Formats: sequence, structure tokens, C-alpha cells
Amino acid sequence: MTGFVGNIEKLTEKNENFRKVLFTGKYTQLVVMSLKPGEEIGNEVHNTVDQFFRIEEGQAKFIFHETEEHLVDAGSAVVVPAGTFHNVINASPSLPLKLYTLYSPPNHPAGTVHKDKEAAEAAEAAEHH
Repeated sequence: MTGFVGNIEKLTEKNENFRKVLFTGKYTQLVVMSLKPGEEIGNEVHNTVDQFFRIEEGQAKFIFHETEEHLVDAGSAVVVPAGTFHNVINASPSLPLKLYTLYSPPNHPAGTVHKDKEAAEAAEAAEHH
């Protein structure tokens, strides 16, 4: 397929993986994510990548530079500019957080699927060695 065509809302809501790459282009990557109650992505920074987030289900707490906090609900969008330390935390104690994100340019190998956060951390550790 040349590009990506799909019902992003349904694909995001049905996704059970911590991270699943749906499309990788030359300049943009589309990824769906599901965080368990209380789970977080972890504080990170992408020095050369802008990131767009859209929350489909649940409530997320975004933290920028460890001091600026934003509580966002389903339907909300967040843009994290390159060079911004950020963390995304599922603010719910009982419900999953379903979101999708666009990386510009791509940040993960095409076709990446991380079933859970542990798999994601192991893959990222391997990429940096």
C-alpha cells in the first residue's frame, strides 16, 4: 500500500499493544498505543522529532520538562515539539488509555509492535547498544 487508510478511532480503541506502528513514511510515522491503568511511557526526549498525540479513550497526564502538567481527556490533541522532555501517564486507576501518535520524522523501525512496556524498553535498550 502506498499510504495508510483506516478508521483510526476504531484501530486505536481496539489496540491492546503498548505500541504498534501502523504506517511509516519518509517524514511521518503513525503509531497506536494502549497504556494500562497508572502506566506511563516514561520521561523521554526526541531531539529531532516533533510528536502529535490524540487521546481516544481515557485520561492522560502529560508532563513537560518534569514541571509543566496537563490533564487531557478523550478527544484532546497534544503536540510535543522536538527537544521537549515529556512523559505520558495514564491518569486512570482502572481504565486503559488509548491514543495514537504521529512522529515527524519516524522514530521507530517500520512494523514495530511492542506488546507491553517491558518489550518496548528491551527493544529500545537493544537499539542503543
